[in-house]
Amino acid sequence: MALARTRSVALHGVTGRVIEIEADLSQGLPGLTFTGLPDTAVSEARDRVRAAVLNSGFRWPGQRITIALLPADVRKSGSAFDLALALAVLAAAGDLPPAKIASTAWLGELGLDGRLRAVRGVLPAVLAAAAGGVRRMVVPLGNAAEAALVDAVAVHSARSLREVVAALLQPGQQLPVAVAHPERDSGDGLDLADVVGQPVGRRAVEIAAAGAHNLLLSGSPGSGKSMLAARLPGILPALSDSAALEVTAIHSIAGLLPDGVALIRRPPLQSPHHTSSMAALVGGGSGLARPGAATLAHRGVLVLDEAAEFSPHVLDSLRQPLESGKIRLHRSGGAVEYPARFQLVLATNPCPCGAPKDRDCQCSSGARRRYGQRLSGPLTDRIDLRIQVDPVSRADLMDESALREPSSVVSARVAQARAAARQRWSELGYECNAEVPGNVLRSRPWRPARPALASLEAELERGNVSARGYDRVLKLAWTLADLAGRDAPGPTQVGEAVWLRGGRTGVAE
Repeated sequence: MALARTRSVALHGVTGRVIEIEADLSQGLPGLTFTGLPDTAVSEARDRVRAAVLNSGFRWPGQRITIALLPADVRKSGSAFDLALALAVLAAAGDLPPAKIASTAWLGELGLDGRLRAVRGVLPAVLAAAAGGVRRMVVPLGNAAEAALVDAVAVHSARSLREVVAALLQPGQQLPVAVAHPERDSGDGLDLADVVGQPVGRRAVEIAAAGAHNLLLSGSPGSGKSMLAARLPGILPALSDSAALEVTAIHSIAGLLPDGVALIRRPPLQSPHHTSSMAALVGGGSGLARPGAATLAHRGVLVLDEAAEFSPHVLDSLRQPLESGKIRLHRSGGAVEYPARFQLVLATNPCPCGAPKDRDCQCSSGARRRYGQRLSGPLTDRIDLRIQVDPVSRADLMDESALREPSSVVSARVAQARAAARQRWSELGYECNAEVPGNVLRSRPWRPARPALASLEAELERGNVSARGYDRVLKLAWTLADLAGRDAPGPTQVGEAVWLRGGRTGVAE
């Protein structure tokens, strides 16, 4: 009887766990048996691995092979275990020194010819390996730059099973060290200078960026709602190292990591079509749920253009992640939790016909009301800014001499406001005003002076602002104070925040 051990990593959502792989060769009918909750992709590895070993010029043991994936109660999925399985079998057969593969973690899918193919989720797998005490990993060449982002692990890359075995057998030969791509600007080129007119809309986008607030833009077609929404990520600060790793890991799991990009430094933008299903928006699928657009927009912006055309129950599925910043999904393969802390931007027409002016609208009052009610009260109550985007005037459209601020100028003000908020809330563990709980803002020393709250308390007394709305107005007021360079909100900031919260969209509180 021969036994060999090595390591790999199993992913569960955005988290991973180091898996020990044991290969045992014993007398009996030739065959390969798995234990330890493998999914279909892992079970099918018996044919891929056997063909890869034979086509790489090595022998396949003519004995009974038992593969144990430990811990046995953790579900293993995907094809990233192929390389580790092949090496464990070769070591158990005596073709490789078992000690040389025992402490290294191996990731990669094997083609039938023995080539190593890139797999999804390598970055979170390497992070999990580092947390689990692994200090050396080997990944496919196509995943090398991504894996090299983790400094705590010595990462090597390989093109094929033959190359890996040769490095293990020949003294002094090492696999190439993985090197991360140099960081580069991955901006989309969209600039606020392209937006004609819309001073209120531009102001709202700047405030939303400065405080990480949710935004609702309502107006007729062609007024610039989509342009404003798409330019919000361009004025947000670049992601910190920890946030960039989170975002890059999520896109790695989804298989959407851009080629040639080391870390995703730009806040991501997701803009799903209005026919998208709930699974596409919040995540889903059979087995173990995959991330949806809300998770892919983590630390960035989720834009729902033509928001009233989305299914109401699909829109309402965002209510929980807007509060908690995460999504927990239960499927037949188990429960999985994904991060989903995003800024929500809703853009909608005021009525089904989308007439450019109210006097041209042919919709009945009932039709307009029903159309607006497709955005439920509980959802819109979680929107900080609600803005009416008026049609662009002829004067604004034809004015060639108008000087419109570019995104670079606006982003500088946003960065200053964010820095002020970060300094103020750092001791409490928050980075921006939108993250601060209402009970903190309503307590000393952060509660604004009583005279400054007069307009807000009047709206609360009239029933125009809910308790949640009260707290969100306070968050907006702090952002306005940061943009104005003030130490605390005054009557002007609170009054503007009340107006921005209520807006002129016709959406009820």
